[in-house]
Amino acid sequence: MTIDVVLLPRDLLPEHLAGRAVVVFDVLRATTTMTAALAAGVKEIQVFGNLEAALEAGHKTTVPHLICGERNALKPPGFDLGNSPGVFNAREHRGVTLLMTTTNGTVAILAAKGAATLFVGAIVNSEAVAKALVSTGRDVTLLCAGTEGYVSSEDVLGAGSVIAALSSQTKIRLNSDTAWMAHSLFRAERERLKQALSESRGGHNIKRAGLTSDIAVCANLNSIDTVGIVEGDPPVVRLWSR
Repeated sequence: MTIDVVLLPRDLLPEHLAGRAVVVFDVLRATTTMTAALAAGVKEIQVFGNLEAALEAGHKTTVPHLICGERNALKPPGFDLGNSPGVFNAREHRGVTLLMTTTNGTVAILAAKGAATLFVGAIVNSEAVAKALVSTGRDVTLLCAGTEGYVSSEDVLGAGSVIAALSSQTKIRLNSDTAWMAHSLFRAERERLKQALSESRGGHNIKRAGLTSDIAVCANLNSIDTVGIVEGDPPVVRLWSR
């Protein structure tokens, strides 16, 4: 299995997607939130590129739903929920459909639609993501969402956590310097993930928004044994089953 890491959606090339299994990382917080929501029993997560599309879908749908997401880390007007992974629980959210848009994560998912297989990943489910990737038998691209067009160290850490998990499950070959950098960063920071996320650009944004508790949730390595797979156009994230 060859592994490549792409640091921003704008750096994607056709060869990063064609015939490959791709994982999108927006560790702070979209892909962590999606993972937590699916673990709580959310039925599916419909992905939108902007606020207006999510709100319009909310007006049209007849199924039980919640509109969730963020702009500048905060819940937009008219939305039911923000982008905090810790809010989801089975009692309130099992069977609900989420309509979701975020500044970075949902944009990255839309950019990766050409992948043969597309997952959402995070630090919280890196072992589970690695198992899902091995099951595909495909070469792998790990796509970092970034923060407002800048490289995000927390997403690179997420990619590195999956590389580390894959290395214990199958034979891998790192296909780029960015893959080597991600793996090296994770190994260096593995014992201080909460601090590393807190010190990142995205971490500073979360703290300024008064959502510091989200960082600890997003840094909790392998706390969730759930993986989301992205299917369809427009894309929908559903629970991947082994």
